[in-house]
Parts: sequence; structure tokens; C-alpha cells
Amino acid sequence: MTCVEPIRKVEDIRKVENILKKQSMRNLLFFTIGTNCGLRISDILALNVRDVKNKNFIQITEKKTGKFKKFPINSKLKPLLAEYTKGKDLDSPLFETKFGNRLERVAAYYIIRNACEEAGLDDKFGTHTLRKTFGYHHYKKFKDVVILQRIYNHSTPATTLRYIGITADQIFESYTNFII
Repeated sequence: MTCVEPIRKVEDIRKVENILKKQSMRNLLFFTIGTNCGLRISDILALNVRDVKNKNFIQITEKKTGKFKKFPINSKLKPLLAEYTKGKDLDSPLFETKFGNRLERVAAYYIIRNACEEAGLDDKFGTHTLRKTFGYHHYKKFKDVVILQRIYNHSTPATTLRYIGITADQIFESYTNFII
């Protein structure tokens, strides 16, 4: 299995968002949920309209771990979800193909990979990039690896740092630039 990277620059995230917005609201929304909630793609694609429409929280049982997860829908996602779910049947999948089937992970992979390529990004990207991007930027903003470890259900902070791409060089740099 190829290891994918987070999108580290906010301007690159915006480039990908603009590309996806031109493609479809669906594509933009599943990308935005991934980068703002840190869910695995299997959990994103399993969402139904009823899970998000007129809600303040998303509640799921993670497919991989079987663990219950509840988290607030942030101010970026709320209007996107309201617009996207308008007029949709509550029992339908949140992300459907043009044939009315649930979007599958292989299709999601190509959507993300192609958008990243079109944006001129060089690293290896895929659906797991969304989850890693969330973690990377969450850590950069809050500097709290323990909270992120709990969000991800990782066993150690070191696992979380490695997972989100905080490398030994970045840790070394932080020591070099830290003076009291």
C-alpha cells in the first residue's frame, strides 16, 4: 500500500477546493468533510442525508473500529451541507453517482488524485489524504497531539505525529527555533 501525504499548504487546499467546486458540489463537499472532520473515506461515503441535514453534530459508528464518534459540524460545512441536502430524500446516500448509487471509494480516490494533480501538487495523494490533512492542520493550529490522538483513536502520540507527517526534521527545526 502506498503511503499518502497530507496537503500541507492552505493555499494548495484552496486550489483543490476550487477545482472540485467546478466539477460538482458533491466532490467539493466530500473533500471538505474529510479535511474538516478527519473521517476515513469509508465513513464519509457511508453517510446518508439524514445524518447531516439540519444537524449540528455528525454521529457515526466508525466502520474500521466499530467505535461511536460524535462531533460538531463546523461553520464551513454547515452552509455547504444545507445547500447540498436541499430537496434530497433523508434516506438517500449523501454522496451518489449520476446513476443514483452510493459513491464508492475507488471513484473518490480518482476524484481526489486528479484534482491534486490538476492543482500541481507533487506528493502522493489519495482518499486518506483528507484525513491526514485534517490532522496535520489541526496539529499546526492547536499544537495538541493528545487531543488529535484521541480524535484518531491512536495508541500513542508518536503514532499520531508520524501519521500526520510531522517528521523528525520538523521536530528538530522546532527545537532549533525555540529560545526562551
